[in-house]
Amino acid sequence: MAVTEPKLRRLAPDGSAAILAGIARSFDRLAPGYGVATRLRICHFLAQAAHETDAFRTLEEYGGPAYFIRHEGRRDLGNTQAGDGVRYHGRGIFQLTGRANYRRFGQLLGIDLEAEPEHAKDPAIALAVAFAYWHERGIGAAADADDVERVTKLINGGRNGLAERARYLTLAKTIWT
Repeated sequence: MAVTEPKLRRLAPDGSAAILAGIARSFDRLAPGYGVATRLRICHFLAQAAHETDAFRTLEEYGGPAYFIRHEGRRDLGNTQAGDGVRYHGRGIFQLTGRANYRRFGQLLGIDLEAEPEHAKDPAIALAVAFAYWHERGIGAAADADDVERVTKLINGGRNGLAERARYLTLAKTIWT
């Protein structure tokens, strides 16, 4: 079940070498501590990760300040100060968004992501944040049930990109056998 660069490259042939290497370097060491140790959980995690990162091409939400402003003033994300929408836009494997999430997951990992949000796009930190998010949200149970729609909802809040996530899941299951 090892997660290696060659296997990740099969899942996402055009992925960034730095992102793939960063994930492969730490995945097998960190995954068990967050309950991502079965075939189904690994496949669901990586399928969601591939979608959220545009096939491991980026660890930062596409757009710019004019786009990120849509997060401004969103109290549900903890964006209560002017500029929070832009500062705490999506970063990392599961596109961590909002001051409250940067604070929460930074605290869980002992990293001050609230003060240094750019760190969330470092591949090693992005992977740790994604594992913490997966664990805290109890996503493993949905993966165990092989329920890609439920896993998607827990990761993204809705059904955004469900068909692509399902396609990645099908492919992941042929790689991690």
